[in-house]
Amino acid sequence: MRARLPEARTSTDDDVMTTPAGPAPSNDSPRHSRHAEAGWRHWLPGLRTFQAYPLAWLRYDLVAGLVLTSMLVPAGIAYAAASGVPGVYGLYASIVPLLVYALFGPNRALVMGPDSSLAAMILAVILAQSGGDAQHAVALAGAMAIVSGVVCVAGGLARFGFVTELLSKPIRYGFMNGIALTLTLSQLPRWLGIPVESSGLFHATSTTLQQTFAGAANVASVAIGTVCFAVLMALKRYPHIPAALIAIGGATIVVGIFDLGGTAGVAVLGPMPSGLPMPKLPLIGADDVVPVLLGGVAVALVAFADTSVLSRTYAARLGLRIDPNQEMVGLGAVNLATGFLQGFPVSSSASRTPVAVAAGSKSQLTGVVGAISIALLLVFAPTLLTHLPMAALAAVVVAAAIEMFEFTDLRRIYRIQRWEFWLSMACFFGVVAFGAIEGIGLAIAIAVLEFLWNGWRPHSAVLGRVDHVKGYHDVTRYPNARRVPGLVLFRWDAPLFFANAELFRDRVLDAVAHAPDPVRRLVISAEPVTSVDVTAADVIGELAETLREAHIELTFAEVKDPVKDELKRFGLFEQIGAQHFFSTVGESVKAYVAAFRVEWSDWEDGEKRDSPIAGFSDSAPLA
Repeated sequence: MRARLPEARTSTDDDVMTTPAGPAPSNDSPRHSRHAEAGWRHWLPGLRTFQAYPLAWLRYDLVAGLVLTSMLVPAGIAYAAASGVPGVYGLYASIVPLLVYALFGPNRALVMGPDSSLAAMILAVILAQSGGDAQHAVALAGAMAIVSGVVCVAGGLARFGFVTELLSKPIRYGFMNGIALTLTLSQLPRWLGIPVESSGLFHATSTTLQQTFAGAANVASVAIGTVCFAVLMALKRYPHIPAALIAIGGATIVVGIFDLGGTAGVAVLGPMPSGLPMPKLPLIGADDVVPVLLGGVAVALVAFADTSVLSRTYAARLGLRIDPNQEMVGLGAVNLATGFLQGFPVSSSASRTPVAVAAGSKSQLTGVVGAISIALLLVFAPTLLTHLPMAALAAVVVAAAIEMFEFTDLRRIYRIQRWEFWLSMACFFGVVAFGAIEGIGLAIAIAVLEFLWNGWRPHSAVLGRVDHVKGYHDVTRYPNARRVPGLVLFRWDAPLFFANAELFRDRVLDAVAHAPDPVRRLVISAEPVTSVDVTAADVIGELAETLREAHIELTFAEVKDPVKDELKRFGLFEQIGAQHFFSTVGESVKAYVAAFRVEWSDWEDGEKRDSPIAGFSDSAPLA
């Protein structure tokens, strides 16, 4: 009896958690109702998580949500300003995505919200179209979010999430290492209390170091950041203790009691704006439509690329299997809701996600706690975090960034696959030098080029028979392999397409020219060939004519059915002849030996004659 295979883990599975299917439908319920329920539940993975939520996670998510709040507020305000809209809208763009992703998001670890990778694109549209009108800028940003949301939802429903398959493990390692270093360097000015205005990471870091050596660092800020960092590192071995909350809370209390923001010049968060987002349709003019559409599509592409890398990275750490199409739909739902609630385009956050994970986050409830906390602060206590020192936030980010670095597995990759290690390094340096999306794009481009090179210049082999080894093998690897007189067995280890068709012909003719005996038949061992295009088909037809003029028959073995269908469409099947296509290489050899009465003894023939099992036969598969 066949064993039942275990089901793959889903985005809501965990070692201590199962996903119930919900109440069983009654016997008289229509079958399509059950399918419909399963369908809509598929698009709400957060709901499934909360239905089977372990209470043991609650305290972790509550603490992580409070820690996350201290990051969300300054980041939201800062990214709003960078995107060209008033600061309070950055808080709106932090509250809404967290709540929506809690239902539609498949990855328990991701934190959604404003992100630096989108700020420049949003700002470009707003500067060109708003004319300095703040309300018009808000409407433009909201409309871009809606366009981005529609594109992502449509892409997810159309199953375009497969593009994430281009993001290999080395690329993800390079991305995360680049983000970790970028985050670490970007927090130096805050930690040292040095105001630096620069758009470039290297310039900002260089300026910070120069001013530090010149004695411009704020001693109190350095002390606060160092103590907070030391607390975080010391408590890291005790996961049940909310280290980040202790560090941030203690630093805020100390700064407030001693008024270090005023007396010692420590940079603090300051008072927050107040008010909650209200539903509002972003109305734009006819002149804005094209720029908003183009900007929204560009934002969608960048946001999904950024989110997919981060999602796959943390899914691997948590042992989850994330549906990239669901991730795309979740990102789209987040942007749609944000656009209708006075926000602007958002993405996953490579800076706040690791902070939440490091603080102990177990599920999307962390984001819900963060969103509710911001809302409560805006309504009831907008001055509560006034004295929160920026140096403490910098220490939390740096401590989280350190956890993101991956070195151990990269050393293994360096040993076993050198070019993939350098691919990871290219992604790493690309992220640090040019930005997250540019770095990913560079690494993917290199990976695609490498893949194309392997297909453009693939391995091929002339095959021979090795005594007491099943199959037919590369004669360069098995020098003692015996070759059938007058027969060339040629294997091509790649699809046949326009870029390698000429090389295929040249290698075939070279194999014929260097055969030890006059060649009467050529067998193409085509098991590795997965497709043939028009250019390659024409080359095969020309090759068949060339060989026929030299009185050499062209035959094929182990052609896959889909490839055989392609050859039939191209007319090659009829041109070469159905009798020249064999199921296995061994079958083609036997047919050749019988047709040309070649003296050939196979080592298996003797074993079969001596076999005590009547009728025993064993074809020789390609190896």
